Amino acid sequence: MTKREISIDTQLIHSGEIRPGIEGAVALPIFQSANFESVEGEGYHDIKYMRLSNSPNHTVLAAKLAVLESAEAAVVTTSGMAAITTIFHSLLSAGDHVIFQDCLYGGTYDYARREFERHGLSCDFVDAERPETWTEALRPETRMIYVESITNPLVQVADLETVVAFAREHDLISVIDNTFASPVNFRPAEIGFDLSLHSGTKFLNGHSDIVCGAVIGRAELVGRVKKMMSFLGGSLDAHACFLLHRGLKTLGVRVRQQNESALALARFLEAHPAVTRVNYPGLSSNSGHERATKLFDGFGGMMSFQLAGGEAAAKRFEEAVTIPIVAPSLGGVESLITRPAATSHAGLTREERAEVGVSDGLIRVSVGIEGTADLIADFEAALAGI
Repeated sequence: MTKREISIDTQLIHSGEIRPGIEGAVALPIFQSANFESVEGEGYHDIKYMRLSNSPNHTVLAAKLAVLESAEAAVVTTSGMAAITTIFHSLLSAGDHVIFQDCLYGGTYDYARREFERHGLSCDFVDAERPETWTEALRPETRMIYVESITNPLVQVADLETVVAFAREHDLISVIDNTFASPVNFRPAEIGFDLSLHSGTKFLNGHSDIVCGAVIGRAELVGRVKKMMSFLGGSLDAHACFLLHRGLKTLGVRVRQQNESALALARFLEAHPAVTRVNYPGLSSNSGHERATKLFDGFGGMMSFQLAGGEAAAKRFEEAVTIPIVAPSLGGVESLITRPAATSHAGLTREERAEVGVSDGLIRVSVGIEGTADLIADFEAALAGI
């Protein structure tokens, strides 16, 4: 892994910034302008225009995100799903085939299952922990392999280094959703991924007040994504850019607190008699623990767990906790819990959820930055009441 000469905490504050500041402003202003003066003779996609994602708010964000993941380039989008679908529509053509990890965010899974065929695309899903089976999914028309650094919602860590090697061997574009890990814990470009993407709504922004996304990686591929996004209209507005920019400044301190609290909470839950399974890569019992320990600087703020009482017990638990908010997103300063079967994976049929291991009683937890002891005490009291 590439060693940083400057810490990520310093990069979060200073990388990509305009210096000296505009009119001496320490904080980058919001450029609430749809268009900008342009020099004649430039190409269309070089004209400064909000939809083309090249305002000062966009360019500073892109430069900062690229540095954070040791990548060549980046672009911000209106949502994580805009990042995901724009990658597909800019890098794939009718007839192409994609290999997906089998346990994915429900929106990604649902889009591939329901919409690919309509666009002339096809796909197969593989167990990303069993590389020996991946060649079975290969076709002459396979163009991409797509995985998550930490999966949603089972919090698995695939054999990511082998994914990169497999992609290189078979001339595939390697794409990874790095939302759950964040650049603080993992930087995909450092092990050779072509592209990473984020739902910036989550950890990158961290305050549950905007929806946004990002694509980061090889400059040539990011350029194609950015061009397609300008056609599809997925440019992030200036105020959302400002909020994401501000949220990024505290990413390091937030994520490290979430790493610490999540590990303590996972250990507590694993030892509790009412809990039958805890999914968290920081636990030695987790199948991806060794890989996560090798690749990541922290195990993240996301976990999921199963109660002995199934769906009914899960619903009672949601009603009993007092600190976490029952809400479908993640990565914010406040702890959130949800049942993926009713939220992130509600678009899948019961049979499809069963295929990927998402039971109706599974609870996903996004650990915030509240006091660790307070969270554990709250979970303990809630479990005692079910």
